[in-house]
Amino acid sequence: MTESPNPNIVDTDSLTGEMHPIRRVVVALGSNLGERFNALQGAVDALADTPDFFLTGVSPVYETEPVDSPAGSKKFLNAILLADTTLPAARLMERALAVEDAFDRERSELRNAPRTLDVDLILVGDRRADDDFLRLPHPRAHERAFVLQPWHDLEPDAVFPDHGPIAELLAELDGSGLIKRDDLVLEVQ
Repeated sequence: MTESPNPNIVDTDSLTGEMHPIRRVVVALGSNLGERFNALQGAVDALADTPDFFLTGVSPVYETEPVDSPAGSKKFLNAILLADTTLPAARLMERALAVEDAFDRERSELRNAPRTLDVDLILVGDRRADDDFLRLPHPRAHERAFVLQPWHDLEPDAVFPDHGPIAELLAELDGSGLIKRDDLVLEVQ
């Protein structure tokens, strides 16, 4: 497990003098259209290149059956990133959307439609949000084996706020649709 900076330490912005707490971030990546692995790797590269976003862990890649997706949807590749950041949650969400857009993510009215890239904020420290732009913690991640299994690979002792240890949550889910892809390894530059 990767060490995380002390969350009680704050970073001072050298231009404004503003204090920003360091927060632990859990980000889920997924793709089921086009060059799926290249999209995940591109997201890792783009997020790792984000100022004040410090990647601390990248999970194995899993191939997964689509969940609650339209009939005929192809399998997803999924992974989890762990990071520490001083960025506000809203700015992280803006960055996630920009990364999706860079990989030609098309938004549809159809829920869980196939996509070239999905970048979801699962947790941003203890930040809570419930509006149209940002919902934290992610409202369904605790029910998704394709989120919990790769996260568990990185942090087996992690706890999902309001729901409990991810190991216990994972034990209650059907993980039969998850296949670990040892032949696909996301690299951090």
